[in-house]
Amino acid sequence: MKLLVVEDDVRIADVIRRTLIESGYAVDVAHTAPDGVQAFEIDTYDLIVLDLMLPGLPGGGMDVCRRIRSINSDVPVLMLTALDSMRTKVEGLDAGADDYIVKPFHLVELLARVRALLRRSPRAQAPLLTAQGVTLDPATRTAKRAGRTIVLTAKEFAVLEYLMSNAGTIISATELIDHAWDSNYEGFSNVVQSYIRYLRQKLTLAGETDIIETRRGAGYVINADH
Repeated sequence: MKLLVVEDDVRIADVIRRTLIESGYAVDVAHTAPDGVQAFEIDTYDLIVLDLMLPGLPGGGMDVCRRIRSINSDVPVLMLTALDSMRTKVEGLDAGADDYIVKPFHLVELLARVRALLRRSPRAQAPLLTAQGVTLDPATRTAKRAGRTIVLTAKEFAVLEYLMSNAGTIISATELIDHAWDSNYEGFSNVVQSYIRYLRQKLTLAGETDIIETRRGAGYVINADH
């Protein structure tokens, strides 16, 4: 899953980013209110971690939250605030935030709130994906094939989900990187080959057909059921 952190304190933003990445999420970071709005307008995120006190707009994080809600009413927003007052919390929730956490906070609590919001999001309640005898459950990040449950890592899930959501369409390595890794990823495209290999090892037992096809020079495809 891909998250956006909008936080003007570079040190705090970096700590949050590294913590979320270590938990398996792809993370983009913006440091001003306009940059946060722009990032949301050009990309798709599963959750926003949004600081209240942001430069660039008169209302700071409140304005960002309102703009996000005008674009997408479903994406969860976790607001960060150093102002532990009932009025501030109410204003944040009225602006469209789904939850808030007061600074300073423990990272384990931040992660717990992120997980809770993701569980309640429409994405977590999405229908099962099926293709070529494999069923993918977005809520549990597990796949099933021939009666067995296959546990996936966050990156494996992101890659398989994108392929199954676009069954019948050839997906390039670049598209998979854009979906499963953050926008600042500067590694090699063969990371996709590695994760395709991991998925094949988990999804395919002896005698079973490999559901992920490689189209040389183009990308990967899982054929749709007919």
